[in-house]
Formats: sequence, C-alpha cells, structure tokens
Amino acid sequence: MNQDGLKLNGTHQVLAYADDVNILGGSVHTVKENAEALVVATKEIGLEVIADKTKYMIMSRDQNEGRSYSMKIDNSSIERMEDFKYLGTTLTNKNSIHEEIKSKLKLGNVFYYSVQNLLSSSLLSKNLKIKIYRTIILPLFCMGVKLGR
Repeated sequence: MNQDGLKLNGTHQVLAYADDVNILGGSVHTVKENAEALVVATKEIGLEVIADKTKYMIMSRDQNEGRSYSMKIDNSSIERMEDFKYLGTTLTNKNSIHEEIKSKLKLGNVFYYSVQNLLSSSLLSKNLKIKIYRTIILPLFCMGVKLGR
C-alpha cells in the first residue's frame, strides 16, 4: 500500500482514524482484495489485524448483494454487520439515513427531558431558556453531539 492509500476512480478506499479503519470498495471482491492488502501492509510494519475485532458490511440497496459471501482474514471468519457506528454516525447496510435521524432525535429528546425541569423553572428568564435551547438542545437534534459519554 502506498502513502496515498488505495484508490478507486480517484477515491481513497481506506479511511482511518486512530485504530478504526474502514475499507471501501465498489464490490465485495474489491473490499476483500483491499482487506488482504491491508493485512499484508500491517504485518510488514509489525502490526496485526485481529479477526475477532474485525467486521464487514456491504452497503447496497440490493440486499442480496454479497449475501452468500463470507470474508476471512488468515483463515478466520469475519462477522458481517447490518449496521455499525463509526465516529458517532450510524451506517446501515441499506445506505439509509433513517436510522441515523432517529438516533439523533432520540438523543435530543433524552437531553431535553433531562433539562425539562430547568427550562420550566420560573427562576430563569425566557431569554435564557431560549439561549439554552438554541445553544444546547437544537444542535443535538441537528448534529447528534454526545454529551457526557
């Protein structure tokens, strides 16, 4: 693997953040080849890909895509996922954003109800309550920021 990473049509196929690595590909075969290249590259520098902690997901509107396919690293099977969370965003195998929107709304609702007593308090002015809503609650709905986790 070169310093520019693996590319398909000018797009990087390996996304990495700390120890989280995502391998992208236009087909199951491409992902498998890229995973094998990553395993070889990590071994060359003394690192190891742990099959038990490795998972894969095929994102396609065609749910039969890769259904009968199984992926392995060093003869160890890799678990196929229907969805997973990466850098705070829920990705689904249907490439749908519906679950992500539901997750962000739920997070916003949880926080809203946790500060509901504060917002209904007569000790705070209406302007301060509006500022709390605009600076804390509304961004949770829009961006799904996690607080205290």
